[in-house]
Amino acid sequence: MQHPAWALIVVGLLISGIGVIWLIASFVPWLGRLPGDIAVEREHFRFYLPVVTCVLLSLLLTSVLWLVAVLFR
Repeated sequence: MQHPAWALIVVGLLISGIGVIWLIASFVPWLGRLPGDIAVEREHFRFYLPVVTCVLLSLLLTSVLWLVAVLFR
């Protein structure tokens, strides 16, 4: 049985990784503004659904995880 502190370390690293990605994402101006992303702006109302951005990020993360799985077999 592993010590519970390892779970806290892993969660902390994941949160740090998300923070770094969040900082880097601000330097990619087209991320979230791709053709196919739905944006509706009206008076007192704003709706945004980044469909294409989500699909692109999903494909990228799936490819990275697949590559890691293949390399560490």
